[in-house]
Amino acid sequence: MAGGTPLPPLSIIIPTLDEETTIEGLLSCISGDGGHELIVVDGGSADRTMEIAAGYARVIRSEACRAVQMNEGARAASGEVLLFLHADVLPGAGALDAVRRAMADPRVAGGNLDAQFEGGDLTAWAFTVINRWRTRWGVFYGDSGIFCRRSVFEALGGFRPWPILEDFEMARRLRKSGRLAMLREPLHVSARRWKKGGLFVTLWLWFWIQALYLAGVSPQRLAKWYRAVR
Repeated sequence: MAGGTPLPPLSIIIPTLDEETTIEGLLSCISGDGGHELIVVDGGSADRTMEIAAGYARVIRSEACRAVQMNEGARAASGEVLLFLHADVLPGAGALDAVRRAMADPRVAGGNLDAQFEGGDLTAWAFTVINRWRTRWGVFYGDSGIFCRRSVFEALGGFRPWPILEDFEMARRLRKSGRLAMLREPLHVSARRWKKGGLFVTLWLWFWIQALYLAGVSPQRLAKWYRAVR
């Protein structure tokens, strides 16, 4: 209850593709935290991702496109509130309840959690600080755990079926849909992208991909610069 108001039911939607090394950690972390529905939408994994996920969640098959996968999960979900998580994150204690409490306020359209990057080094600290700074300006991405009211998601038409930047674009539309709840509860994010891709290469690509998108270059053209890391 939030001030006497019942907490809305929550559906957690996780798109996957060859995530056998991460998915069990996430699902085991959140499966014991009651009051929500778990849906994994797999894009055709060749490893044990679906087998592992089936022990914790409802598993749906989809084409391999994260935006499409999340839209499929939203269509199958029963909750009033939708929370989209990447497979390589771990919500901190109380994070899921915080989402439900925030969304008990009908004025709130959606929001995100506080992405805290793993590693325990200067790089992880810098990424966390940068993320908090850009969130203050209403800029956030899927690795911060985007959530929204189902009615808002449907009114917006869901995620654009793009190969990249679907999360950035959804966040921009959410900002225009109502009040956002930028929660301080942590969402611990894997450092694997810059560990494997290189810190400066990762930063350079993030900067230029976003800048070119804002300049009018299509996500389809930009996708060839973006390499999935698992």
